[in-house]
Amino acid sequence: MSLETASHRIPEGQYLLDILDQPRAMAATLKCLRISQELRALGAGLRDGRLRRIVLTGMGASFHALHPLFLRLNARGYAAAAAETSELVHSLEKWLTPETLIIAVSQSGESAEIVRLLEVNRRRAAILGITNDGESALSRGADSSIITLAGKEFSVSCKTYVTALMALYLVGEFICGSDERQTVEELSQVVPAAASYLGNWKEHVFEIAGALAGVRDLFLLGRGASLAATGAGALITKESVRLHAEGMSGAAFRHGPLEMIDDKTFAVVFAGAESTRALQARLADDIRQGGGRIGWIAEDTSSRAWSLPRTPANLRAVVEIMPVQMMTLALAAEKGIEAGRFGRVSKITATE
Repeated sequence: MSLETASHRIPEGQYLLDILDQPRAMAATLKCLRISQELRALGAGLRDGRLRRIVLTGMGASFHALHPLFLRLNARGYAAAAAETSELVHSLEKWLTPETLIIAVSQSGESAEIVRLLEVNRRRAAILGITNDGESALSRGADSSIITLAGKEFSVSCKTYVTALMALYLVGEFICGSDERQTVEELSQVVPAAASYLGNWKEHVFEIAGALAGVRDLFLLGRGASLAATGAGALITKESVRLHAEGMSGAAFRHGPLEMIDDKTFAVVFAGAESTRALQARLADDIRQGGGRIGWIAEDTSSRAWSLPRTPANLRAVVEIMPVQMMTLALAAEKGIEAGRFGRVSKITATE
């Protein structure tokens, strides 16, 4: 099969255009990422003890995007917890106190759970909102907001996800006392990295498609900050091409699911941080020995499709999702469908 034949099989819909628009969206967001006076006031509350708990919340990809910040804050000694917004408002309402800072992420700022949170909270807990819509309920109801400039998105979260990760990185570095200029400089490096990777998108899709024929079970396996991509990646696979995929930690996969491995299993394994890379590599080897197929996501892999562009290690999470996006396009090509065109759900989830 020639590259031209493979590329012609890729239905080039709006989801693909949103994926390719990510470098522009990231550059636009980068220009507006600054620490506002309202956010500085919340930071002062954390330092002087008026705010003693940080709760990270969102739904779907927005929730998964919070995981690197969760790790960063707890590593620095903050009492940070993470809960889906639905659980927060229905099962953890006691966390909504004047001593709590809520960091809420919602691409639309209008999802049913976020609207419920604003109603239930009644301004008891302080809220930092991160959203793509400056006129949304979250933006209006938060004590401080960061508005990403991803632009309108057709369906599946892609450019709103990576721009949210950028905003969350800024927030985490601010709370942990890093220099704002240095943080922005680090973030500026992910924009050309993303553009470089996506510039070869057709070749990436073609390469990945050749490894996916006949796949029945799809797993995305990571550790540490890479768990953001495992969760978000499994979600976008299910909603973009209607194939069941499961994201979990590499450690959890050994506790039972490893038994499922056969020649119809494909595992996307994230090398991730150096501290756990050897564990992930050993897991990938064990999956291969069991007859499964592997996509190894790392900076130094021999496969161009699965190879990450070079970024600062603590910003790897921003670009880790991009090979998974290529995989969704490859799966769509194999199924002969347009990736990302919803049939049953809508962009904004308005029903709890």
